[in-house]
Amino acid sequence: MAAPVLYILLLFVPLSLGLKYLASASSLWIFISGAAAIAVLAECIRRATEQLAERVGPAIGGLLTVSFGSIAELVLALVVLASGETAVVQAQITGSIIGTSLFGLGLAIIVGGATRERQTFNSEKAGLLSTLLILVVIALLLPAVFDYTGRIEGHAPDLRVTDEELSLGASAVLLVLYVANLAYTLITHRDVFAAVEPRGKASWGLGTSLGVVVAATVVIAVEAEMVSGALTATAGALHLSPLFLGVIVLGLVGTIADLFAASWFAHQDKMGLVLNICISSAIQVGLVVAPLLVIISWLMGRPMNLVFSNPLHLFAIAGTAFIVDAIARDGETTWFEGLLLVGVYVLFGLAFFFSGPV
Repeated sequence: MAAPVLYILLLFVPLSLGLKYLASASSLWIFISGAAAIAVLAECIRRATEQLAERVGPAIGGLLTVSFGSIAELVLALVVLASGETAVVQAQITGSIIGTSLFGLGLAIIVGGATRERQTFNSEKAGLLSTLLILVVIALLLPAVFDYTGRIEGHAPDLRVTDEELSLGASAVLLVLYVANLAYTLITHRDVFAAVEPRGKASWGLGTSLGVVVAATVVIAVEAEMVSGALTATAGALHLSPLFLGVIVLGLVGTIADLFAASWFAHQDKMGLVLNICISSAIQVGLVVAPLLVIISWLMGRPMNLVFSNPLHLFAIAGTAFIVDAIARDGETTWFEGLLLVGVYVLFGLAFFFSGPV
């Protein structure tokens, strides 16, 4: 996204605030403008993080990139969680995973393959990422399987731990795996995961980059509160379920910057970066965002567990992981594979559209 376009889109921030506090607009317009503002601010954070990474070097830069990459998603989910919409937060987790892995990756492959017969990438790196995604999915499925097993056998009250306690334990393990993944990719095997593209020269100062990250995060929190407050009314106005808004709309809002970046790099035939952006984003949701939400919700007194009430969540997450693994294994993509990924995402979207009360 060109800088002038980004500056123009930043007008969504004052527009959304004006609609909320000055014009007393309807919840629908507040939700739309607030969601757009969060998406633009997420792009600002991504750009500031890139500037920091170019200034501090590949090792620390990689750490900053993965650490700040999900700020918008995390802040939005925390605000929605604080309002008591636990099911919507779970839907956002699902939407973020399938949004980047299916829609984001699929769209990028279509863009890159539109003028090329095929595009290639390092299958070893992609295979490691897809394998880690499968492991993350297994960890996310465990609490739901545990809950289902206890209920079907009729001895749920006799289980040694509750769903919340199991989710807390699983979250702790996932965060440990995240730290280990950082050590693996940034220290012990950084030669395997090192970017092959030349690094650019930072054009922002260190203070400017940090200031943009902090300021954008604060404004995202304000916008997220507005979006959360307008969620239920917007769902009613559009005759949609909050579940669908959580999976499709909120799931894409925090990751839209990654989607634009992936399509841009695919257009430049940098498919290694594309897969790293899309798959790593989904991994980050599973290894960091979801566990942090469980732990913070427990501290907030609004405990959220990882037991997804709708089995469609589990099918969508598991199906996404295995589809991405199949795409990544052969080291090449064509536009038709991208179309297949987008098609599966649309099918999941239709399923969520007709699932849940309006």
